[in-house]
This record gives sequence, structure tokens and C-alpha cells, in this order.
Amino acid sequence: AEGIRYRKNYKKAIGTPDIAITKHKIAIFCDGDFWHGKNGLENTIESNQKYWVEKIKRNKERDLEVTIALRDQGWIVLRFWEKDIIRNLDLCLEKIRIAINECKKHNSCS
Repeated sequence: AEGIRYRKNYKKAIGTPDIAITKHKIAIFCDGDFWHGKNGLENTIESNQKYWVEKIKRNKERDLEVTIALRDQGWIVLRFWEKDIIRNLDLCLEKIRIAINECKKHNSCS
């Protein structure tokens, strides 16, 4: 509605961001609370705990590696937790607008 062009599951960027605003080099990830280890949820696992804790730990490490690599390539990286998107979508969208406006203001992302 605001005329912001974006790409979903943008494979040309490291980590395949869920949403990429390529004009401004903004990569947006929508991280699942469980799969990306929000607040230690992985510790609530009862079955095959060792496997799942290691898997989620690796997911968190990969998230950090991807964020650093994208930033090194000049991208702004925004990560939103699943529950935050559900509970307060407007705040998430406002953070995206702020990032776009910062790029426009500094001509650093276009």
C-alpha cells in the first residue's frame, strides 16, 4: 500500500532473507521463536533433547553468521521474532520504515 517494492525469499542474498527490499539493501528475517531459540525455548524439549538443542544452537550461530555477512556487504539486517510479528505487526513495520528513511536520508542504501 505504501509502494515499497520487495522480494520474498530472496535467494541472491546470503541466508535467503524472508523479505528483501533490494533498492535499499534491507534484509528482513522472520524468525520462529522455537527454531531460532528465543528465550531458551529449546530447553523445554523433552524428547531427543540433545539433538534438538544442538540443532537450535547451530541455527542461532548461523543467524549471526548470516547477519554479519550481509552487513559486511552493506545490507541493513532486521530480524523479527514470530510472536512479535503476531502481537505487534505495526511496530515491526515501523522499524522497517525507519530503516528505509535512514537509507534515504544518508543515500547509503540505494
